[in-house]
Amino acid sequence: MSDVLTTEYHVSGMTCSHCENAVKEEVSALDTVVGVQVDIPSGHVTVTSTTPLDDTRVREAIVEAGYELTGRA
Repeated sequence: MSDVLTTEYHVSGMTCSHCENAVKEEVSALDTVVGVQVDIPSGHVTVTSTTPLDDTRVREAIVEAGYELTGRA
């Protein structure tokens, strides 16, 4: 198995498990993403991938889920 990269993002607007699931579903659909962890209280989303992520594509996935990417952690 190849190495994995971990990237952390700040996402605003998440308040419940539905929010968590929506973000996980959209971000997980991106190519090379192998894992997504969401911490609702802090707004941190940790994404594990096999290649570096394009922040624009991550932002689009977060927006599609209904939330705002406010930056990297």
